[in-house]
Amino acid sequence: MSPTPKQQRTHRRRAAPRDRTKNVTSWRVEASWNHRPDAPVVIRTSDKKRARKAFRELVDKGAYVIIQEHAGWDRWRTLDEVDGAAVLAERTAEQALATAGHPPTPDDYRPEAYDRHRTWLAWMQARAEADRRAAEQAAREQAEADARRRLAAEATTHARALMSPPAVVRPEHRQRARHITGAQR
Repeated sequence: MSPTPKQQRTHRRRAAPRDRTKNVTSWRVEASWNHRPDAPVVIRTSDKKRARKAFRELVDKGAYVIIQEHAGWDRWRTLDEVDGAAVLAERTAEQALATAGHPPTPDDYRPEAYDRHRTWLAWMQARAEADRRAAEQAAREQAEADARRRLAAEATTHARALMSPPAVVRPEHRQRARHITGAQR
């Protein structure tokens, strides 16, 4: 039997014990760039997946991004902050390591650092530069040693001639110089 209208008006369903604060399921993504700090991007949504996707896309664009969860009454709780410019620099450094032929960054090299690939790349480049300088120095020293060896061999070859006194050339055996003009050649 259905309740009468009067009975229906007085019947109240028991309230479920949950938080009824408005907009608690809201997410906010804030992004700003160094070249335009006065024009930040703010995305508000009730969809967590859309907020995370916007967060990743803005990080890929090189922005400093903050994702926040609504805590009620216009209070926001920060969930994550990422410096997109640093992330892009890390990716670029990792690609530069691969293209330059340097070994990849080891897993145990400063695992908690945000700039581990960049510092590894700088170290590898400095090491390559030192190796190049050492190779150039070794090549110079080798060339100098070869020149000294060649001069020493030449000196020993011509030592007997250089040690003996010059031969006396008598005037009758002296050969006269030829004086030829250009047209007679």
